[in-house]
Amino acid sequence: MSKHSPDADVAFIQALAELLNKNDLTELSVKREYGEDDSLEVRVVKQSNIVTTTMAAPMAMAAPAPVASVAAPAAAPVAAEDPAQHPGAVTSPMVGTAYLAAEPGAAPFATVGATVSEGQTVLIIEAMKTMNHIPAPKSGTVKRILVTDGTPVEFGAPLMIIE
Repeated sequence: MSKHSPDADVAFIQALAELLNKNDLTELSVKREYGEDDSLEVRVVKQSNIVTTTMAAPMAMAAPAPVASVAAPAAAPVAAEDPAQHPGAVTSPMVGTAYLAAEPGAAPFATVGATVSEGQTVLIIEAMKTMNHIPAPKSGTVKRILVTDGTPVEFGAPLMIIE
């Protein structure tokens, strides 16, 4: 069994976030092997002036994996439009994992260019082992899908654009 500390992991993640900002990177992914059944996988992604860091650990570990967020320094206004502010944005009503299909290998609920009806399920968010069907808030055409299958999402995160 390894003797690494969670505090050292948090310090490591903070150092990665600083490296991301200093070198104007948008994503950084690292895997550390501490022992046969002990590892740390870190993916740091910079989106819209926010650096989000998640820490995944093997199922054998009893303690929950810490999640840290570090605000990036103020930058020049972003030229690209924020999808969350789009009038046709479908946003996440909860924290969970987004799934585009009912099960692996099944056809997705919606694809780019598909026409959807108000109330039609466009994706599923799993939260606390419960599959929550997310309905289209209005009828229209799916213009963009902003998440990939199995992606963790936060409350209010834009999931897709329907016009």
